[in-house]
Amino acid sequence: MKQCVHGMIYLTVLVAFAACDAPPVPLDDIVIEKTFVPEQCVRAVKVGDYVRYHYNGMFPDGKKFDSSYDRSSTYNVYVGKKQLIEGMDRALVGMCVNERRLVKIPPQLAYGKEGYGDVIPSDAILHFDVLLLDVWNPDDVVQMKTYYTPENCSRKVEVSDYVRYHYNGTLLDGTLFDSSHTRMRTYDTYVGIGWLIAGMDQGLLGMCVGEKRIITMPPSLGYGSNGDGSDIPQQASLVFDVVLLDLHNPKDGVSIINQDIPQPCHRKSVAGDFIRYHYNGSLLDGTFFDSSYSRNRTYDTYVGKGYVIGGMDEGLIGVCIGEKRRIIIPPHLGYGEEGTGTKIPGSAVLVFDIHIIDFHNPSDTVVITTNYKPVVCETLAKKGDFVKYHYNASLMDGSFIDSTYNYGKTYNIVLGANQVVPGMEEGLKEMCVGERRHLVIPPHLGYGERGVDGEVPASAVLIFDIEMIEMEAGLPDGYMFIWNEDVSADLFTEMDADKDLQVLASEFSDYILRQVNEGKGRLAPGFDAYRIIENMFSNQDRNGDGKITEDEFKLKADETTHDEL
Repeated sequence: MKQCVHGMIYLTVLVAFAACDAPPVPLDDIVIEKTFVPEQCVRAVKVGDYVRYHYNGMFPDGKKFDSSYDRSSTYNVYVGKKQLIEGMDRALVGMCVNERRLVKIPPQLAYGKEGYGDVIPSDAILHFDVLLLDVWNPDDVVQMKTYYTPENCSRKVEVSDYVRYHYNGTLLDGTLFDSSHTRMRTYDTYVGIGWLIAGMDQGLLGMCVGEKRIITMPPSLGYGSNGDGSDIPQQASLVFDVVLLDLHNPKDGVSIINQDIPQPCHRKSVAGDFIRYHYNGSLLDGTFFDSSYSRNRTYDTYVGKGYVIGGMDEGLIGVCIGEKRRIIIPPHLGYGEEGTGTKIPGSAVLVFDIHIIDFHNPSDTVVITTNYKPVVCETLAKKGDFVKYHYNASLMDGSFIDSTYNYGKTYNIVLGANQVVPGMEEGLKEMCVGERRHLVIPPHLGYGERGVDGEVPASAVLIFDIEMIEMEAGLPDGYMFIWNEDVSADLFTEMDADKDLQVLASEFSDYILRQVNEGKGRLAPGFDAYRIIENMFSNQDRNGDGKITEDEFKLKADETTHDEL
């Protein structure tokens, strides 16, 4: 037998070095050494709690007699109910999750003189290296701790609501067992009707969209005594870090929040109208998915005819031009359970912030409002008249298009000659000089579905403020030249300046211009005089040989067709 070696160190400090086979020093009570203490102690063990822990069991000489690690399973037991040796029952009290303790237990608080079969001899001192992983109590309920609350919470989760949320799921010691974030897809489910474990069903109630909370639940409200068979052990407390992204109820309809309603509102949209609007589209948590502004082009569509998703079809009814409103659309009136694949998830609530630019109906006519009419207003513009007018042109939202005032000259046209859009033709009719009008022209009487590139958007309603400056009476319908006095009986001879019995184009042109200059005849105003005369000559030159003979020459009164002379 080896001898024990004793040595004396000065300053009266005596240190004994025992040989490896020296008998252990007797213990009167358990000795606890805290080898690791977590910064935060979420919960400490109390008598009556159920715990899960790992341990290595050793004798004082370091020889291992048992280990939960070797079985790849925690030791699960109630504390303080004599399901453990007395020393361990006492040593576990006060431990925190993730705390590690080295516990030394004397025989009288372990297996005493009887020991434990062939494993633990009589009067053995036992050392346990313990790591606490979980603690709960049969009286525990779901615990919820909100660590972020959004500023606005217009609605909270209720039973039977459908929610979309992200989560990280951990055990009480922080071990991750699942995460929706790693799958890059929310967890989508009904709440309170048994589609979830009971603890999550309870923990989600009362949440706001955007809220973040920690939901902690005992095994009885989680996966119970069986766990989930893979990542969640038996009798495990569960911790879910949840952020709520979406919330709706299958009974929900479209919600409309009016943000800006212009006054006055002369007309509101109805089913069948064609509408132009800008929008920003986002999910309920604020995630952006689309915008017409980014394309620098309005979204143009009929409303109430199924051309857009049901919720938008409904939300665009009853709007005013210039109105801004928020339309909140539940998924069954949006893109449903499938979503759009990339930008819009399945079962997503949609939020559209819209701005109505204009709308019209295919049955609309020009709306004419007279802002000023002179006292004397007897001569009214009609088809064929040559009119000169100023205008300011804009869109319904006030966007500037054009103005004659910028050029310092009027716009001049012949009414009925298709020189302007049909709506302007209509708006100029029966105006008198000095009169001012406000015109609202629907696109089918304006620039139509194509608009004018870079100036007038497609399908745009136009606003014109016009003022009649001058007017020259036109000729009767079908005439480009008329006589102001009786026609000469020998008209052909007068035209034939060189008396060669044929009229050349130059002779014809000189003669007509002379009649106009002398006031004996009139050309249709607003057209190029030489083009009119050229057409008149062509009409008389029946055989197209560049000259008119007396046999070819005829007056309009002698024609069944509408020739010029």
